[in-house]
Amino acid sequence: MKALLILEDGTRFIGESYGDFYATAGEIVFNTGMTGYQEVLTDPSYCGQIVTMTYPLIGNYGINEEDYESRQPFVKGFITRERCEYPSNFRCKRTLDSYLKKYMIPGLFGIDTRKLTKILREKGTMKGALVAVEADIETAVKTAFELIGNFELTNPVEEVTVSEPYVSRALEPAGYRIAVLDYGVKKNIIRSLNIRGADVTVFPSRTSAEEILAGGYDGVMLSNGPGDPKDCIVEIQNISKLMGKIPIFAICLGHQLTALAMGGNTEKLKYGHRGCNHPVKDVSKDRTYITSQNHGYTVVADSLTGNHAITHINMNDGTVEGVKYLNMPLFTVQFHPEASPGPKDTGYLFDEFFEMIERYREGESNAS
Repeated sequence: MKALLILEDGTRFIGESYGDFYATAGEIVFNTGMTGYQEVLTDPSYCGQIVTMTYPLIGNYGINEEDYESRQPFVKGFITRERCEYPSNFRCKRTLDSYLKKYMIPGLFGIDTRKLTKILREKGTMKGALVAVEADIETAVKTAFELIGNFELTNPVEEVTVSEPYVSRALEPAGYRIAVLDYGVKKNIIRSLNIRGADVTVFPSRTSAEEILAGGYDGVMLSNGPGDPKDCIVEIQNISKLMGKIPIFAICLGHQLTALAMGGNTEKLKYGHRGCNHPVKDVSKDRTYITSQNHGYTVVADSLTGNHAITHINMNDGTVEGVKYLNMPLFTVQFHPEASPGPKDTGYLFDEFFEMIERYREGESNAS
């Protein structure tokens, strides 16, 4: 079936529908990864967005049972230049088309994704809509603009967070207990803690600081997640109550929320950072790593006050990629150290988290 993508500036793309196609609207964003479409689809940080893959052929290794990053996909739509109908991989359990059908996600293929990406790079992220061309094209255009006009992405963290706490046990117990505040956590963040000997308890995003501190945990992970960090008012308030009282490591949205809790500011990027090929420099190591990223907002460097150090910098645009708060056991990064684009270059950050926990334990012991 012929289908139409309309951007809010009026730009039109006509292609073919696949998946479970129906009229929908969302933020149109692009991801530059050549692989990892299953992880992209199941990353909660894409909630409310229609994702365009810049690599032309998507679906060639199908969908497997191991690489999900959350309980379900949260994307509003999926756009590809080509789609592979006959995937080939020993782990493949279903095609991309059948996966989109299973979770009722509209797909569009056969459009010029290079042109679409260039438009988004020049004009910035825009709202857009996917609609079927069933009668005349102008009717489809009218429907699209009605959807765009009604689309609003307000605090999607509430949509993706867990409703009740749950525990994920360490693979080889080492005596650590970590609390994760789930703003849209990816499963591999939890795995990265589990393989280092931590029992992980995942909490809903609005869990109070008092409940976390009363649980006797060794540290707190603030997870990734979707949307504008300034919408997360309750989450920011709770982080401010945790800071300085327990070791904290924050990733992506957690990094932004921490900056806001410290009195800093965030701003929306023109088209965001989404992909698994973004160079980031670790200032202390004087070394650049290839990182996986998925965010539309950034911490404003000049807004940060107090005793802190910017630890990581994006080598493409100079934006803040990491902050260490020097008067408390707390550091944050904007990128995803669990996502293995290097493949495991920045996994050292999880090790540094546990080293920080040990130093904090020793400090408490000496103080007592």
